[in-house]
Amino acid sequence: MGNVLLESYLESNSLVQHQVESFNRLLDTGIQSVINRQNIIEPSVEGFALRLGKIRLEKASVIEADGSRRAIMPNEARLRNLTYAAPIFIEVVPIIRGIEKAASFGEVFIGELPIMVRSNMCYMKTMTKEQIVENGEDAEDPGGYFIIKGVERVLIGLEDVAANRIITTRKKTGDKIASVVFSTAPGFRARCVVTRAQSGIFTIDFPTVPKSLNFILVLRALGIKTEDILGYAGDSLQFKNDIMLNIESAESKELSTNEALVELGKLSAPGQAKEYQQKRAETQMDSYLLPHIGEGQEDRLEKGKYLIQMARKATIIDAKLAKEDDKDHYGNKRVKYSGELMEELFAYAFRFFTKEVKYQIERTSARGRKLSIQSIINPDTITERIAYAMGTGTWVAGQTGVSQVLDRTNLISTYTHLRRVKSPLAKKHPHFKARDVHGTQWGKICPSETPEGQEVGLTKYLAVMSRITVGADEDSAKQKIMELGKIEEI
Repeated sequence: MGNVLLESYLESNSLVQHQVESFNRLLDTGIQSVINRQNIIEPSVEGFALRLGKIRLEKASVIEADGSRRAIMPNEARLRNLTYAAPIFIEVVPIIRGIEKAASFGEVFIGELPIMVRSNMCYMKTMTKEQIVENGEDAEDPGGYFIIKGVERVLIGLEDVAANRIITTRKKTGDKIASVVFSTAPGFRARCVVTRAQSGIFTIDFPTVPKSLNFILVLRALGIKTEDILGYAGDSLQFKNDIMLNIESAESKELSTNEALVELGKLSAPGQAKEYQQKRAETQMDSYLLPHIGEGQEDRLEKGKYLIQMARKATIIDAKLAKEDDKDHYGNKRVKYSGELMEELFAYAFRFFTKEVKYQIERTSARGRKLSIQSIINPDTITERIAYAMGTGTWVAGQTGVSQVLDRTNLISTYTHLRRVKSPLAKKHPHFKARDVHGTQWGKICPSETPEGQEVGLTKYLAVMSRITVGADEDSAKQKIMELGKIEEI
């Protein structure tokens, strides 16, 4: 029965479907979402800006020596040591003194994106087996990899702790409990921690603050009144006692919101003017504290409520009313494949692209020359950065070995390589618990297929019938749930 089920599954599903689906999502929505986040370029030129609009990708092609561009198949890219990549075009609209001049520039070529073999942008996607063979390709080739300068390269799945989820654990010393959130906004990841000491006092840590901050001081800086804090605490008697203790012992309970911001600014920018200190603290509150909730002043109240819930979870676990979270539970993990990894890389390259365009506009203006789109846009900026990362395996956040040369020893080793999952933990450290087979990996990760030695338990492989979903848009999902009346706006 098992063999019949497996055969039926493999007939209708590809073993590299997770790679292809992930990359297709990048093509459909991922690249455009990166552009939408950074779509206005505002140089230091009075009354001038550029708005970047819709993006368009063509099928894979190559520029020949005579300057002409023509279609290219994967096999030709392998034989001629070329990159199997598609040109990217984007709408550029100049804004002069607040008025958009839509007809001025039109579409502009901004660089090339490596294309995954067998993805929606690959020629082989729509070909019959006979056509594939006629073009010198292998009809049984699974795809799911890239061709960079003639070398087949695969992006390894990266396993990491789930973002934007409160995970509360007892520290090794046993006297402190920490609620941790890896708050992730596009292009930025911040580790925010609320720690409960044995005495019941809470402290908060997040990027750019030099030391642990007083819980009540941060809530006051976020605009939550002292008398309202208890109202957000919920029904737990233990937590209400902890909150009352924190309020009573906090020197900041009588401070106004502005005074609390100045106090925070004194810790980050000692000796500076009050106005600067307040501005510095506001930037920290908006940009570095729980950025996934939002980065505007209007999001501060919601951030305060979220911090209170983090503290509440720590108290409940300390009172043994709930079990602490298991970091190794696979429900608390996420695996990023080619689509998410390429989106990170494209966002990184695109940031440099917008900076260079801004610099070129300022330089042209300073010299008093006429602005030419050809002179201010250099497509090599994006192309070279993506090609370097894909060619070396060194990724945006400093991870290494993300892009690897595809193992072609035999077909089984090729499939295995395309289904590899890598943990970000250092292989030299004895993470015994992280290396163990966790019960929740059943049906998702193969329990036996892992290398011996230092990599054991850190390099894993997807089980034969496991599938990875490509995710959904959080905002639209939240909107739907609210329409159904299941949750209320916080």
